[in-house]
Amino acid sequence: MSSEPRSTPVSAAPCAGHCACGASSAPAPHAHDHHEHEHEHEHEHEHEHDAADCGSAACALPPPWMPGEGPVLHLRVPAMDCGAEEAEIRRALEPLTGIQALRFDLGRRQLSVQGEETVFPAVEAALRGLGMPGERLAQAPAETDEAVRAWPRLGAALVAAVGAEMVAVLAPADGPWRVAGMVLAVLAIALAGLGTYRKGLAALRGLRLNINALMTVAVTGAFVIGDWPEAAMVMALYAIAEWIEARAVDRARNAVRELLALAPQEAEVQQADGSWRRVGTATVPVGARVRLRPGERVPLDGLVAEGRSSLNQAPITGESLPVDKGPGDPVYAGSINLTAALELQVTAPADDSLLARITHAVEQAQGARAPTQRFVDRFAAVYTPLVFVLALLVAVLGPVLAGWPVLDGVYRALVLLVIACPCALVISTPVTVVSALASAARQGVLVKGGLFLEQARQLRAVALDKTGTLTEGRPRLVAQEWLDGAADPAVAALAWAVASRSDHPVSQAIAAGLPVPAVPVALTEFAAEVGRGVQARAEGLVTVRLANHRWVEDLGLCSAALEARMAVHEREGRSITLLLVDQQVRALFAVADTLRPGMREALGELESLGLTPVMLTGDNARTAQAVAAQAGLREVRAELLPEDKLAAIRELQQRYGPVAMVGDGINDAPALAGADIGVAMGGAGTHVAMEAADVVVMNDDPRRLALLVRLSRRTHVVLWQNIALALGIKVVFLALAVFDHASMWMAVFADMGASLLVVGNGLRLRRPLPVAEPPAGGSTPR
Repeated sequence: MSSEPRSTPVSAAPCAGHCACGASSAPAPHAHDHHEHEHEHEHEHEHEHDAADCGSAACALPPPWMPGEGPVLHLRVPAMDCGAEEAEIRRALEPLTGIQALRFDLGRRQLSVQGEETVFPAVEAALRGLGMPGERLAQAPAETDEAVRAWPRLGAALVAAVGAEMVAVLAPADGPWRVAGMVLAVLAIALAGLGTYRKGLAALRGLRLNINALMTVAVTGAFVIGDWPEAAMVMALYAIAEWIEARAVDRARNAVRELLALAPQEAEVQQADGSWRRVGTATVPVGARVRLRPGERVPLDGLVAEGRSSLNQAPITGESLPVDKGPGDPVYAGSINLTAALELQVTAPADDSLLARITHAVEQAQGARAPTQRFVDRFAAVYTPLVFVLALLVAVLGPVLAGWPVLDGVYRALVLLVIACPCALVISTPVTVVSALASAARQGVLVKGGLFLEQARQLRAVALDKTGTLTEGRPRLVAQEWLDGAADPAVAALAWAVASRSDHPVSQAIAAGLPVPAVPVALTEFAAEVGRGVQARAEGLVTVRLANHRWVEDLGLCSAALEARMAVHEREGRSITLLLVDQQVRALFAVADTLRPGMREALGELESLGLTPVMLTGDNARTAQAVAAQAGLREVRAELLPEDKLAAIRELQQRYGPVAMVGDGINDAPALAGADIGVAMGGAGTHVAMEAADVVVMNDDPRRLALLVRLSRRTHVVLWQNIALALGIKVVFLALAVFDHASMWMAVFADMGASLLVVGNGLRLRRPLPVAEPPAGGSTPR
């Protein structure tokens, strides 16, 4: 069997899930003079990655990231192919002094150990003692496809086992044919079960009763009492069942690795002499210029340097509609260029692209085992020894109490051992959790572990920051009123000229909302008045001002009619800027941070799922109430400092139960850490979000919050369906075995069938959940 790769710290280390560090990839915005704004974004930290990470899905070595900072030993352990064996290795290695972290990749049978180099020989010795020796990857041959290598051997084992069964049925009970049948049985067991025997004998020597020990005892016992055809068939079918399970689980694991395969391995890069040449993406440096043709996938993260086009970002962010990109806009590796040629300036190496970080984060998430998975592991650790004791009682007491023949009692006990193998139970949770994590990532929701995936179903309230979460976080011109009637093009040109010269966010919003004049206006004596606005001298020595309410009052230009007009917008939480030409008020501009498209519908869906949405914001109460009214929110907490938000989270937890906090990952870091689940809207601050939160909504689509809850509830149902299937089938066949209605090969088929049922049921979660389209007239969030 196979399982997902895991990275598990074994020493006390800070939890990365609630790290308050990180930063936005965008520069810090300018301080606001016109209106209040609650966030101050920091500059970005550079997150370093090991240079050995090729960032390619075809890379033979495991990803090099580990929780600590020490050296890493990469081992290939051919005998490690099951979650139970991972647990054995974990128990053997974690007590060793000097180990910082362990990372398991059962699909590729690879183990990474991080710690002091002096402990590495002890690690290898411990693996040999478990019957699972490891090969250092630096010394091992290139990896081959495990399925291609194993299938001829397993096929030959099955043929030999069938031959042994035919000899037993058709040939005389004694003579050379019986010897031939026994030889075929031994050959089948050798071809299919040497690895199981090696691990089983090591487990028995260490008094560990695991799956391999059960199979070793069962097959050996059957051979000894003369049921060698069944012994051969049991071992062959068990090995084939493990192979099928491993291939099925690979599908779940590959759903994550396929993300990296979305990015091309070559890019067309401009050379020093101006020519263009295709090179491997791993060699392209930051700052290089890359050319992208229509229909091609983006090879590396970058900014558009030249051209305009529409890009399909669905593989990265889950957005359903193409997004228009122009100079200065970010593009992500794996996106598809749709309409026109683009030239990009590379902003991150191949192994640090957003796509690579998503893939690595999902793989890391598999290390945070879900509560159900931990329960199953604990249950299996008790269940296997109990079954062994039960089988022993059947073998000893059956002949005494029920009058069975001794060999009959032993045979029934051996059937019990085969039926009792907890393979289906052990594999039921990892494949389900991995499938759900991969499905969420493909829909733009990055969940940082099975723990948070399961906890989301228990949420009873969702606390949301305002700026950048409920709203888009970018001021926009939402209204303009020309006080002397229709807009005069000449006056509008003056407003655009002054606004475009300012780097203030409100001025930039006004400039973006006004038409660009055909003839530019020349300005002189441009100056910014802190806390008031900006002014300049235009052609003809005209003084032009963009002034806030306070400045206009100080100038004595506020009439009752003008105050009334401004009050209408201020009640809506908008920032008012007035255009003054000389000493005359000519226009009123209202700027606001607009609600995210689809946010009202998203909050309604959360309420329909039984969750209570609450706004927590540092903005003033008037603006907060205005945004809450637009969003349909009934509960608002305004003018909160970061520590006040944390206190609000504590109060909501006492009042409602488990609470999720949705924020930007910097200003809201205390609240994100204090909430049961911290959710970040990814956007431009992807580095921040991936560090600070437990869940990241990569495309800023608010509808993904409800999707997370629905996926969590669906995953919980599938997990317990799998547990019921795995245990229910075993209970039925255990009863049949005790009453002599089941044979050993039937027991193996039951175990294999149960394993395949739970794997197939878990793989259903790979299918994406439906997400309602944005409301008419809205746009897909970027």
